[in-house]
Amino acid sequence: MTDELPQSGPIRVPGTDRVYYRRLILIVLLSLLAMTLMAISAINVALPTIEETIGASPADLQWMLSGYALAFGIVLVAAGRVGDVMGRSTCFVIGVSVFTLASLACALSHDPMTLNAARVVQGVGAGIASPQVNGMIVQYFDGHRRARAFAMFGMTVSVSVAVAPLLTGLSIGAFGPDLGWRVSFFWNVPFGIAAVVLAFRWLPFGQERERRIARAEGRKVSTHIDLDPVGMALLSLAVLCVMAPFMLKQAISFLLIPAGIGLLAAWAAWERRYARIGREPMVDLSLFEYRSFTHGMAVSGTQFIGGTSIFVILALYLQSGIGASALGVGLLGVPNAIASALSSMWSGERVLYNGRRTVVTAFVIYIVGILACIVMGWFTDPAHGGLDYRWLTLPLVLCGWGVGTVNSSTQTLSQQHIPAPIAGTAGAVKQVAERIGTALGNAMITAVFFSLTAVSWSQGFMGAFAVIAVVLVLAFGWALFDLRTLGDPGPPPEAA
Repeated sequence: MTDELPQSGPIRVPGTDRVYYRRLILIVLLSLLAMTLMAISAINVALPTIEETIGASPADLQWMLSGYALAFGIVLVAAGRVGDVMGRSTCFVIGVSVFTLASLACALSHDPMTLNAARVVQGVGAGIASPQVNGMIVQYFDGHRRARAFAMFGMTVSVSVAVAPLLTGLSIGAFGPDLGWRVSFFWNVPFGIAAVVLAFRWLPFGQERERRIARAEGRKVSTHIDLDPVGMALLSLAVLCVMAPFMLKQAISFLLIPAGIGLLAAWAAWERRYARIGREPMVDLSLFEYRSFTHGMAVSGTQFIGGTSIFVILALYLQSGIGASALGVGLLGVPNAIASALSSMWSGERVLYNGRRTVVTAFVIYIVGILACIVMGWFTDPAHGGLDYRWLTLPLVLCGWGVGTVNSSTQTLSQQHIPAPIAGTAGAVKQVAERIGTALGNAMITAVFFSLTAVSWSQGFMGAFAVIAVVLVLAFGWALFDLRTLGDPGPPPEAA
């Protein structure tokens, strides 16, 4: 039933008098996306005050960052599969509920151990709900509707990541160190409660209602649901082994990477065997035969290796290197976020007929912005003239335009040919690649930064941004390959 819903007008679920509207569905879905992203970026500003007020050690602080990200990455694909099979709306509500309760526990924590445990649970909730966002967009939107929905997706990403550090800095300034960081967790509670209430009112609960209607009509409903638990366990362990070393940054932990690669190979072999014997694997490996998906995942995963470290390096350089305030650094990201949000919406109107060419052009703008940041990094050093760091706003706007276009367009292009029944799983697989890219990039680029600060802070900044530029050139290469092999349909007839 859910795959045959009309793609225009309101959604009317057969057998009921309920009517659902896509714009309301999208509001609920994007509210969760905003909360989970703010939970990642907000804590970066709060870490110093958390360390001061509850006596957290550097190891505790590292787990506050990595615990959430690890839990999020580990449950993503399994949750996507469960949502595809059992009902995305139900999984969404469960995930939001877990995330909201964990946010409350974070806000009330008085010791590092409790806070870290709550952060892990928060990551689990986010990981359960996030794949359902992608799955429902693919399920209930098509064509230009889907492109616009993913453009809104990209805009939400840009605004959330930029606004959260600013709001956290303002909260700490307004409420003091101890209460201020707690507010950065507590604001998720009312928003989470509202998201759950509105989810029950506005989400279709398609698969769930289908089973209920079938029972009411006396039709047989299969009670056997194949979730492939062995596949889930193998992939979850593989993701843990691959991600953990880059987050823990301890030499011995990198021995887990070969184990992770071995587990990935074992998982792929298991999934093939599971399909051969007539069962339903966790991830149908034919998913990777969709070249639009594999190319989009390669472009996006590579871009995340470099792009997600930009504001981490900026914060370290500007605050520790030249003495800028946390609020000043937060404000520096606002024009970047505005440019990213606008470019997400702009590209959403063009992605279906000119998306790959737009991505290639966006990478050129993005790389020019990074190179301009490197030049300005030299001049912001007091030893080289002490240029006001706020001039970095200009190249960061270019970076914002580039990343907004790239993320919005690749999200749409990668899901372009994915069947709705596996959309949640597909989106989760792509997100895992992005999470691994983020972990790898943060570890590699911050290591370059700190190794060069022995020479000077500006050398560390320029060296780290040079690595980011190299990574983005590689992503540009993937995008160019995608354009040359798959091409674009070109402008629609009315635009010709």
